[in-house]
Amino acid sequence: MTSTSASGASTAPSNAAALLRVDPATDHVYGSHSASVTLVEYGDFECPSCAQAYPAVKIMLDRFGPKVRFVFRHFPLREVHPHAELAAEAAEAAGAQGKFWQFHDLLFTHQHRLGAAHLRDHAQQAGLDMARFENEMRDHVYLQRVQEQIQVGTQLRVRATPTFYLNGVFVDVSFGLEHLQQAVERALAASS
Repeated sequence: MTSTSASGASTAPSNAAALLRVDPATDHVYGSHSASVTLVEYGDFECPSCAQAYPAVKIMLDRFGPKVRFVFRHFPLREVHPHAELAAEAAEAAGAQGKFWQFHDLLFTHQHRLGAAHLRDHAQQAGLDMARFENEMRDHVYLQRVQEQIQVGTQLRVRATPTFYLNGVFVDVSFGLEHLQQAVERALAASS
């Protein structure tokens, strides 16, 4: 039996460290590889709570600078967010062109515009090679990567978004994102 936090995430399985290991080949990493603190978010581009967390995470990353690296992994809640999986695929397509973070930001700042036509508009705004983007989206080239991240999140017992892990440990933000900032501050103090 596993316990569940208020945010709906269960306690981590015994192989959580392996599941949360950052892989630069498949993960989108913002920040220094040598950072003493790693923050992993399982998020959904259509999730209102993720959109609320987005600016707070940006402020935190600006504040802590190279001491924190941030990893975003997809966990689209398809049952309640019908555009989230396609948005995740589009972000992966942008990432293949070296523009994941720019596209990530566009999706969260224009969360109400995630349909296929809007994603094309965002791709143009990001300066993507449109022929490549449209071909990859039509062929669902990155769907498997998105689904693999969902599968890992499911193994970690992610139930809601956003879900955060700090240095491999679940951080409950159901009562506010200040808990995340405090956890980062504690982790940084412990690593000094």
